[in-house]
Amino acid sequence: MKGKLLVIGFGPGDEKHITGRAKEAIQESDIIIGYKTYVDLIKGLIAGKQIISTGMTEEVSRAQEAVKQAELGYTVAVISSGDAGVYGMAGLVYEVLIEKGWKKDSGVKVEVVPGISAINSCAALLGAPVMHDACTISLSDHLTPWSLIEQRIEAAAQADFVIALYNPKSGRRTRQIMEAQKILLKYRSPDTPVGLVKSAFRDSQKIVLTNLQEMLDHEIGMLTTVLIGNSSTFFYDELMITPRGYQRKYTLNQAIQPLKPHQRLQKEAEPWALEQMEDGMPVNKKLVTPTSVKESPRELAEEALQMILGETYGQTQGLIVKQDFQSIFEVAVSPGVANKKFTAHQMVILSEIIGEEGVMEYTQDHFMKLQILTSKPDEIIEKLTAANFLIAPVGDVLTVKACDFCDGEKKDSIPYADELQVRLGGMELPKELKLGVNGCGMACYGAVKEDIGIVYRKGAFDLFLGAKTAGRTAHNGQIVAEGIAPEKIVGVIEGIVQEYQQKAYPNERFYKFFKRVKEVQGFVYQDITPNLKIEAAVCGE
Repeated sequence: MKGKLLVIGFGPGDEKHITGRAKEAIQESDIIIGYKTYVDLIKGLIAGKQIISTGMTEEVSRAQEAVKQAELGYTVAVISSGDAGVYGMAGLVYEVLIEKGWKKDSGVKVEVVPGISAINSCAALLGAPVMHDACTISLSDHLTPWSLIEQRIEAAAQADFVIALYNPKSGRRTRQIMEAQKILLKYRSPDTPVGLVKSAFRDSQKIVLTNLQEMLDHEIGMLTTVLIGNSSTFFYDELMITPRGYQRKYTLNQAIQPLKPHQRLQKEAEPWALEQMEDGMPVNKKLVTPTSVKESPRELAEEALQMILGETYGQTQGLIVKQDFQSIFEVAVSPGVANKKFTAHQMVILSEIIGEEGVMEYTQDHFMKLQILTSKPDEIIEKLTAANFLIAPVGDVLTVKACDFCDGEKKDSIPYADELQVRLGGMELPKELKLGVNGCGMACYGAVKEDIGIVYRKGAFDLFLGAKTAGRTAHNGQIVAEGIAPEKIVGVIEGIVQEYQQKAYPNERFYKFFKRVKEVQGFVYQDITPNLKIEAAVCGE
């Protein structure tokens, strides 16, 4: 009669974290074989079983005994804490079987029962330190030469892995953890977050948050798992967190406080516009700041990203301890709302800011989009502001696309374009939205082809809504009103945009929203799509 080998990982040790299958496998077994400490951890599950326990460093003998008993016809449970396949007994059991000529189809049956490994149980206690590429390295040189372990630490340190060090220290083996620290400090900041977890989920559990420089000042033993963060790992309110990605992209509204009107609209950028505003039109300089409810996963993630990048508000003050980490900062710049002419000085500033590694891309929205790898976006904003750039965020925001008003000659409507930029430019929305502003009936800059378009004609504004801006069925917006008084146009547009912000579905473009709700701020939708049979595009657009 053939026996069976059940190689069982029972997790950190607390019975609540032992899987159902692991418990079943233990009950099925005739014999329990394991390290004495592990046997003691599950003694409540093995009453009445034959138990064979041995000391530390006797893994091979345990595997040999397990195979022997299985070959005699017994069902044998070989137990490991954590996962049996991660520095556990699974590999040794297979090695012993292979030496004896075992075949899967004809030999004793083998089942490996997975458990929660230390890297996972310890990570759960620390927060979320293993959210990016990670590796485990055992510092025990009982079965692996230390020279090889050193090479692995070196490689993992260079590659910026989150590292879990198993078996970091024992009574007789004390130098390995010190050598590991020296290697890591060659490649990592001394401030790199480190979590020390002893006896996770057991009665003697102990958690210490420290850093790479100071980690040896704390107790580290054989039951400790050492989790070392990567270059982006940070501490927040006694939690250790690693962002899910490195090349994080963020923009103005995620990196700094909104710019005040006088910062966003420099007089030098619009010399004719601001004086018009002061002399000819009363301006409400209060920024529209709609209430934002963080409900979607994206919004929650962006809020967390603001914390990662160093924004702290109110009760979050002082809770974050983070490393100096570079991310991709995206921002749009232009000479102004109406001004389309960059100065030589501005081009030099852009070149200096972008450098060799950044990206500067001209967009059809009359902005230059900058992508800059930096850990100090506030310094970049300061330089751009000093150079009299109009600065705006990118992404799902409102972008004001104005014409050049015939190089400023048709200037009557410029103040209203500027006011719309001040009030609405950069507002976060369910989907990107373009607001076109043209200064005469020629509409040569295509305001009627934008999500919302206004055209200044005969001293008043015509309003166009719901253009489909892309695809083979693209069309202009429908004209919904003519002759809107200049003093009313800003309020009209604000109302439309706010209704869209509050009622649109996530990622719903404005033309689809207008079609779905049928009426926005009293303006009624009419289907002006050409009545043609056109083959549907693969993307659904």
